[in-house]
Amino acid sequence: MVNIYQNILQAKKEGKKLLAVLIDPEKIELQNIPSFFEKVHQSMATHIFVGGSTDVNNETEAVVSAIKKATKLPIILFPGDVSQITNKADGILFLSLLSGRNPEYLIEQQIKSVPFLKKTDLEIIPTGYILIDGKKETATQKVSNTKPIPQENKTLILNTALAGEFSGKKLIYLEAGSGATVPVDENIITLVENNLSIPLIVGGGIRSKKQLDAAFNSGANLVVIGTAFENDESFFNNLKK
Repeated sequence: MVNIYQNILQAKKEGKKLLAVLIDPEKIELQNIPSFFEKVHQSMATHIFVGGSTDVNNETEAVVSAIKKATKLPIILFPGDVSQITNKADGILFLSLLSGRNPEYLIEQQIKSVPFLKKTDLEIIPTGYILIDGKKETATQKVSNTKPIPQENKTLILNTALAGEFSGKKLIYLEAGSGATVPVDENIITLVENNLSIPLIVGGGIRSKKQLDAAFNSGANLVVIGTAFENDESFFNNLKK
């Protein structure tokens, strides 16, 4: 498998914009995955993220296995907790919720995952995860029992992102949350990207090509879209290669 992180770094260097389709195992039917990926392959999507805040029925491994049969795009786990890790994927965002102060999501879940990760070939990508207020309470807030950073507090957002980079994270992920009413502000994206030397991921609340282009033009190296596809697969028509 090609090194996922090195490809993201190279894309950043070349100014190439990347798009990840986020698939929540609780919100997709296995039998619909082949037809769903016919649309994915006609779009500009470059990566597949799999994960959600919860996975009550332990669907992650079955969903990843089905996706593996349907695509050659890199499949990266975006887990809400240790129970959502499977060796069927290609890589994993090793997330630390930097915007919160709950040790369970800063380090405890990561420690719990080590015995399993040591036995896999997953590419592990340390990622600083920063929840930004998208004007809607998200599942991440409820599950992690943490508060997002207000969009008005740009200094805190920037310093949190830089603290992530300084502590060795390889990616910073600004997340307004699934179903966010308001995506991450363009000025925040620009401020953070201008100060980071590592790639920047942006997600949450992006429901139109205009919003996607705004995130890219503001400096996002990789944008994640999930809810827009869940609600209306025809959204892929706006994202042709």
